[in-house]
Amino acid sequence: MPFADVGDVRLFYTDEGAGDLPLLLVHGYAADSHDWSWQLPSFVASRRVISVDLRGHGRSSAPPKGYTTRQFAEDLAGLLDQLGVGRVVALGHSMGGSVVSGLAVEYPDRVAGIVAVDPAYLFPDEIAGGIQPMLDLIADADPVPFVQQLVGGGMDSAARQPALRTWQLRRIAGMDAHVLRQSLEAQTSGMALRSQSEPYLLRRRCPVLTFYADPARAAPERALFDDPRSRVVTWEGAGHWLHQERPAEFNAIVAAWLTSVV
Repeated sequence: MPFADVGDVRLFYTDEGAGDLPLLLVHGYAADSHDWSWQLPSFVASRRVISVDLRGHGRSSAPPKGYTTRQFAEDLAGLLDQLGVGRVVALGHSMGGSVVSGLAVEYPDRVAGIVAVDPAYLFPDEIAGGIQPMLDLIADADPVPFVQQLVGGGMDSAARQPALRTWQLRRIAGMDAHVLRQSLEAQTSGMALRSQSEPYLLRRRCPVLTFYADPARAAPERALFDDPRSRVVTWEGAGHWLHQERPAEFNAIVAAWLTSVV
């Protein structure tokens, strides 16, 4: 279970399997690479798979700053440099969907394709009024209870085991307050709203496979595609962790789509 020193952060990662075009797995906000436990055995059987804890998350170190989409992407590019990896197919869940998109925009030669799972971008601009009050609420208070409520409330479906919610809430309780605050502020002010993220996402030049639970979010994503290999999969009624709720189906769809990515 190795670590890599990349700039001001020490990243925890795993590097398993073999193949010419590795997969890079990136978790979401207030999570870690354990979230891909439903995918790792399946993907490692036929591919090289690199799974990483973002700065401030999981077993990686928590520098005092740097919790933006661009900085997360820069960290990942530095990790790939250390591993001698040129190009990857990058998979990201939630905030990780923004991060792998950032990697594709800022380092286009490094990303051959993206898989985004219920990504934290392209939300309707109508929610903008609630963002600053939310950030003000945690500015001077312990953010853990709020983030636990945010992540746990309304994001699950009946298909997700209750033990997984407990697991998620306990991970949040162990995170540094500055990581929770800064990561949330950077995402909500930088990539969350459609008006913010759409111009940036239009700069992606690789094929994209996106999974959504809400059909209403599929159309804005589809409108951004300029590669015929890109597609959206919608699982109406699913929760936020689609890859955990229906892992066999998710893994099969991703594996089939990967055959189109050179």
